[in-house]
Amino acid sequence: MANTSTVIYYIFKNVKTELKTRLRSSLHADHHQHLHHGKDAAHPHHDGEDKPCHKLSPRNADFAFSLYKKLASRPDTQGKNIFFSPLSISMALSMLALVVNEGYEHLLHMLDHSQDALLLEIGGAAAVQKGFKPEDKFLKDIQHFYKGEAFSVDFSIPEVAVQEINKLIAKKTKDMITDMVKSLDAATVMMLINYMYFKGKWQEAFKVEDTSKGDFHVDENTTVSVDMMNRNGEYDFYYDQGNFTSVIMLPYNGNASMMIVLPDQGKMEEVEKHISKDHLKYWKDKVHKTTLDLYMPKFSVSASSCLGDTLKEMGMIDAFSDSADFSGISKVAKLAVSKVLHKAVLSVDEQGTQAAAATTLEFMPLSLLFKTEVNRPFLVFIVEKNTRSILFMGKITNPTV
Repeated sequence: MANTSTVIYYIFKNVKTELKTRLRSSLHADHHQHLHHGKDAAHPHHDGEDKPCHKLSPRNADFAFSLYKKLASRPDTQGKNIFFSPLSISMALSMLALVVNEGYEHLLHMLDHSQDALLLEIGGAAAVQKGFKPEDKFLKDIQHFYKGEAFSVDFSIPEVAVQEINKLIAKKTKDMITDMVKSLDAATVMMLINYMYFKGKWQEAFKVEDTSKGDFHVDENTTVSVDMMNRNGEYDFYYDQGNFTSVIMLPYNGNASMMIVLPDQGKMEEVEKHISKDHLKYWKDKVHKTTLDLYMPKFSVSASSCLGDTLKEMGMIDAFSDSADFSGISKVAKLAVSKVLHKAVLSVDEQGTQAAAATTLEFMPLSLLFKTEVNRPFLVFIVEKNTRSILFMGKITNPTV
């Protein structure tokens, strides 16, 4: 089973207060460049209907890898785990820019209606200062396109506001994220929250009794002891010799899978420097059923990021200028953004459904098994088939922290 959750929020203040970061209305244009096709841009060929959500997926994937590379290059992430939800972030950016469109509406619809065997919950919320009145159209658009709900908070009593907002976030993420907000400024007038919660069970479960201690090689000088799960069975697998990488697909019941990208020893930096959505498509097309003796760590990790500076480095320069225009949110008060935060959590263990567990009772000669050990840093993706979306992605450098 894998449990994942994510939260991203924006804090708004009146521009009369002193701010470190501000956002202007050109975020719409900047975000369009990063996340959406231009009017005449060609789309990759897909079999079947070219659905609105499929038009978003290539640009969202480009955004995901650009953001990953920026995060991976930051000094404070060296040697650490990276984990985030590119889908949640791109949806939150479109909420902020009021880029409400049928693509995201259709995406949410598809995700909600294609998860018979998965639990996937995506939504938003607006915590509004008592007495502050956002535009009716803004609130209606947030509710209609992003399933957002508005609730009243008294930011003038920050410690109470922190408790109320954390309570909402904990509820929406099934208590996986309980202390997202550490502090608030009394000048805050609104907070936009976007959350995603995912819970899936492996099609083929790992047996708890087969889990044992094993070594995980963080780097050439560091080895940690982990609970290493083990299963013998068929997996979609591909070894990409040209890119020094093993790729393993672990399907969940339903329409999602975990893709493990395991670079050869010492090749992580080279792989993550060049990886793109084209690699994911290539690997997905190349994997084939292979009988594996698979060893994979059982782990729980979380990662938090302040995204303001990173987004500016990605080209959203104008979006963080002194002339922020959020008149679509409020025509009465002049607003600007003071903080952009993101947090994501990932937990992986042996669990699966009873039906899936029954299919693990396979017997085969050990000589036919190809031993694959996920015992060094790897990239992880959780992808949804119907919408062709990367729900979560990251790098697990050390599964014990």
